[in-house]
Amino acid sequence: MSTRFPEHILEEVLNRLDIVELISSYIPLKKVGRNFKAVCPFHYEKTASFIVSPDKGIYHCFGCSAGGNAFNFLMRYEHLDFREAVQILAKKAGVSLPVIQTDEAGNFNREIYRANELAAEFYHRNLLKAEAASFARKYLAKRKITPETAKTFKLGFALNSWDSLLNYLRENKINLKILEKSGLLIAKEGGGFYDRFRNRIMFPIFDVKSRIIGFGGRTIEDGKDTAKYINSPETPIFIKGNNLYGFNFVKDGIRQKDAAIVVEGYLDMIMPYQEGIANIVSSSGTALTNNQVRLLKRYTKNIIVIFDADSAGEAASLRSLDLCVEEGVHVRISVLPGGLDPDSLVREKGLDALNSIIKGALGLFDYKMSFLTKRLDSKSIEGKTKIAHEMLSTINKFKDQILKSQYLRKLSQMLNIDESALLEEADKMVQSPGFNTGDNRYDFIVDSKASAVEKMILKLILKDASCVNEIKKEISLDDFQDEDIKQIISKVFQLHDQGKVAAPHQLMSFFEGAFVHQMISQLSLNEDSYCIDELCSNDKDKVLGECLKRIKLKRFKREKQTMHQKILAAQTRNDEQTVNRLIIDYNKLIKKT
Repeated sequence: MSTRFPEHILEEVLNRLDIVELISSYIPLKKVGRNFKAVCPFHYEKTASFIVSPDKGIYHCFGCSAGGNAFNFLMRYEHLDFREAVQILAKKAGVSLPVIQTDEAGNFNREIYRANELAAEFYHRNLLKAEAASFARKYLAKRKITPETAKTFKLGFALNSWDSLLNYLRENKINLKILEKSGLLIAKEGGGFYDRFRNRIMFPIFDVKSRIIGFGGRTIEDGKDTAKYINSPETPIFIKGNNLYGFNFVKDGIRQKDAAIVVEGYLDMIMPYQEGIANIVSSSGTALTNNQVRLLKRYTKNIIVIFDADSAGEAASLRSLDLCVEEGVHVRISVLPGGLDPDSLVREKGLDALNSIIKGALGLFDYKMSFLTKRLDSKSIEGKTKIAHEMLSTINKFKDQILKSQYLRKLSQMLNIDESALLEEADKMVQSPGFNTGDNRYDFIVDSKASAVEKMILKLILKDASCVNEIKKEISLDDFQDEDIKQIISKVFQLHDQGKVAAPHQLMSFFEGAFVHQMISQLSLNEDSYCIDELCSNDKDKVLGECLKRIKLKRFKREKQTMHQKILAAQTRNDEQTVNRLIIDYNKLIKKT
């Protein structure tokens, strides 16, 4: 049976289930107003921050950011995949599940693979030959990417056009249903499609069998309001947390070296590989997931994680540690000099510099202690307590009792806390329900990168879908710069056009990414007053108006910047006719605002 089920079936299962009844069968819930509260089953805490909303059919922990609907809860608590969770809850709800023919699903997926292959060929040909790609070619040359490497990784360029790829795929007889599901195109509000990737250097993402399953696109504009990288959305063949960029090229090298080096970015993998490191992969800018660790574990039990020396990179490393420990993988962490990533380190200082960093990788205990003591006061009682709990959450995941004992003794000495007290606290944490589910997001250090204004608009929609008409009238999907928020609101708009309104728990069923679920649950259950910077108000209409005004102002700034760059480019070419036309357009743009 396919892991994907018809939307109406998932909706029926969720509507028939009582999420309070489900969760209370696992942990005790206490009624607080309209909602229910409990100590979170997914991380250790003394003060209850886990909220269950029967009205919205969702849960959210304001301590570790775990959140979702009934499917998510069962998957996480019982360690199930989505298909298994749906089957169990459908049976509980008395809903019959349809049998999806595997050959039909297989044929559909094959067509998506074909669309991706055609897109990669199209992008690669643009990079090699298109005049508009000259800047992209210069950029890659500046980054010391050789033509041979660009060919190996099928690097490409998406033209600054709304329909160049669309037209090419249509010429090659790819039907609209496939185009819609491939993630290469975005549906227009009034019907039709346009290219998702425009004016970007393209990085095809391969699976283990070297099939292209998705893309990452890097902007060549580097504007303040332009996302540097955007990725394909999740599709029937692409789930970001299941794959590692470059793995298909290095799996044999990982097995031969009996070690895998994990970096963040595409070029962080490509440049060291080009220079001779044959066991390096990229997590594509995110922390390692369980499935990625399990994929690596099939080839080695030794992982070296290298992340940028910024707070987001280090927190990503920290979250990866516990997953590796749970899977029985030996993990070490390499710390890069400030301001450098593996790509720039190799370009500026050579491969020996990176190899030296790798050799100096820290064990998990030393790395995590160093990370926490930089951010928390290890001399204060509160700081010591926080550090101890974070360290114990990792130590408890070791299956080797001797290792546990040694780390407890070391922690006791470093924090000057009695070893027996640490042991007692560690035992209490193990007894906490669902402790081993992990995935602490360390929100006391890192927060979502989404802008406050975009998050507020999504929050307003989740609270009251009646504002969708006004939002659609004033702004478009392209005005949203955060990809997660954009895909949520895109689905809301699509349902709105069909005369439907999805409750938060139903909306989650359209997405597979855990972070999207967490964002929906957090914004739905956060009862704080509406507040944006200096504007604080309980007046929903006033807040929405301010949000829309700020979104449009950001759009104007982007358009003005783009127009200015085009004028400069035309001036450089001594194209006086184009310069005059662009100046007229620029003045019209200024007058509009």
